Amino acid sequence: MAVKIRLQRHGHKDYAFYPIVIADSRAPRDGRFIERIGSYNPNTNPATISLNFDRALYWINVGAQPTETVRNILSREGVMLMKHLQGGVKKGAFDEAEAQRRFDAWKAEKAAKLEAVKNQEREGKKAAAKKALEEETKKNEAKAEAVAKKRAELAAAKAAEQAAQAAENAAEAPAAEAEAPAEEA
Repeated sequence: MAVKIRLQRHGHKDYAFYPIVIADSRAPRDGRFIERIGSYNPNTNPATISLNFDRALYWINVGAQPTETVRNILSREGVMLMKHLQGGVKKGAFDEAEAQRRFDAWKAEKAAKLEAVKNQEREGKKAAAKKALEEETKKNEAKAEAVAKKRAELAAAKAAEQAAQAAENAAEAPAAEAEAPAEEA
């Protein structure tokens, strides 16, 4: 029986996620399987992978053939590297402790790279937000200046109108006073 490690498609249109399963190669893609060893969700950033490392390594060691996508996932998680290191132990190139040390060093380096990428993305988002805030502040200041200028123009026009009305009232007041005594007499 040819055993494959492959993805099953679940989810709905435009939002698929994939359980990683061990299945007979003759079984349908979403059909019967022997064991589920993990899942892959490409909808998150970065893609979320949960994997039972020991079971995946066991199935690789007993001859299960991964598909290309699953091979990439297993490589990313270190299953393929551990299989390679176990081959070195079997040949006597180094012992089990050395293989584990090399694997742990690789895992730490990979985690550091992933953290650096996350930090860079986080800093990029912060910088973009800061730039957007500065641009919005500039726009708000320009708007405030325009509003202040318009208010100043309106206040000046109102003051000029009041001054003209006051001058007109002042000119009419002596004339009205002159006419008022004439009417009393």
